[in-house]
Amino acid sequence: MRPRIALFLLLAGAATSLPAEELRGRVELLARGGGGPARGSDVRQAVVYFEPAAGAKPRPREAPYPMTTRDKEFVPRVLAVPAGSRVQFANEDPILHNVFSVSNGKPFDLGFLRKGPGREKQFDAPGVVRVYCNVHQSMVGYLLVLDTPYFTSPAADGSFALTNLPKGPGRLTVWHEQTDPWTAAATPSVPASAGPIAARIEVTHPQVPSHLDKNGRSYFASGRDQYRH
Repeated sequence: MRPRIALFLLLAGAATSLPAEELRGRVELLARGGGGPARGSDVRQAVVYFEPAAGAKPRPREAPYPMTTRDKEFVPRVLAVPAGSRVQFANEDPILHNVFSVSNGKPFDLGFLRKGPGREKQFDAPGVVRVYCNVHQSMVGYLLVLDTPYFTSPAADGSFALTNLPKGPGRLTVWHEQTDPWTAAATPSVPASAGPIAARIEVTHPQVPSHLDKNGRSYFASGRDQYRH
């Protein structure tokens, strides 16, 4: 092998092995008033996402993302998807569910879903879509539609890592259903120089938010028929 070719291959190999940009840190949920860790709040339900200042359009995958009704719960309870994605609402319970949302970004009503594959919807507008069941008041799920491909959820200890990020500044956001969004300016760096980010957030919202049924009536109204359209 000629020396010049060998040198080129050596430099090319070094370039491909350079560490990628990343952001690492830890999310901590605090009790109201700063009284230590919040009890009963699952940090794994948080979504951590990075929006580059230069922009980065996400690419929705071909297959729909699943949000399933199982044991009178939405599984997963929190689902982050790139804008333009489709979500499949299947029912694994032997009872009827009526999945709906009145969120500004994507109001919908799937009607009664028997056990089976259910129905799907596409979500194009970034934002939070709160999902409920018109039959069961305690059922709540969240779709976080993101205009960025860079997102993840923390581990049980709150640690997170966003890797393979583009160079340059941007905004880091932590979203959790029981808190107000936490945001900070951030610039990804290589692992050797990246310091951990500490996101300490106070829990201020209940696990089951106060809400009405799809017709704007109380779930506990006298004479309400939960199985009526």
